[in-house]
Amino acid sequence: MPENLRQIRPIVTALMLAVLGATLAACSGGDFGRTRADMRSDDMHRWLGAEVTSSVGLKPSQFQLTDEERQLRDLAYPLIEPPLSRLAWKSVFGDYKALPSPWRQTIVFDRTMYGRTLIDEPHRSHSSRYTQLMEDVRNDITRFEPFFASAIRVIDLDKKRNASMARVSSLSPKEKEDAVERMQENSLIIQWVQQCLEQRVSSYRWGLERLVIQAPDGMAADADRLIGELAAQTANPPVAAQPPYGRAVVSKG
Repeated sequence: MPENLRQIRPIVTALMLAVLGATLAACSGGDFGRTRADMRSDDMHRWLGAEVTSSVGLKPSQFQLTDEERQLRDLAYPLIEPPLSRLAWKSVFGDYKALPSPWRQTIVFDRTMYGRTLIDEPHRSHSSRYTQLMEDVRNDITRFEPFFASAIRVIDLDKKRNASMARVSSLSPKEKEDAVERMQENSLIIQWVQQCLEQRVSSYRWGLERLVIQAPDGMAADADRLIGELAAQTANPPVAAQPPYGRAVVSKG
């Protein structure tokens, strides 16, 4: 009997270590699909500026990000990342990744992708699909005001930056170039988010229409109301987008 116990003990220990390792791996993943803490950094979204400028043939600025510019990028990413783009198992391992700007993409935007993913993913009931759709729309509505409040602050500061360059003594060509490039970055990031919001509204509407066809439910009316609210906000943002290539974004009101 003791001999049998000695043979079993290493197996039990190995199993316990495997379970512990899996638990720790799960803990390293962010809650609710958030990126793992060990993959985050203050400038983790700095790449947005380089991506959006290079996609239209411009250069990114070498200036360090201001607090407001960093916040703009942090608030922009959740609105740029397509909803339902993170599979549940990926969130455990921190699947954060860079995304191509809309000016770089050669594939036409597919408004059906969100709805097909929503319908095809395993759910306990059709009502849970409606719940997921409304949660995604509600999240975008919640993110809308903080992002555009940040955008307005950045735009106003860029106006002051632009006006002050004429009064800066001994301004070097490189400094002026970096200042202009930073203003271009900020403008294009805001336009990127505006485009993504328009695409989200289109995707949500397509998804809701298919849900109603496949599984009619009273929740459809609530979902439609939420999509309409997001669509109204998107159609009347606090800032007006201009074409890319460094055109200034202007504040309303």
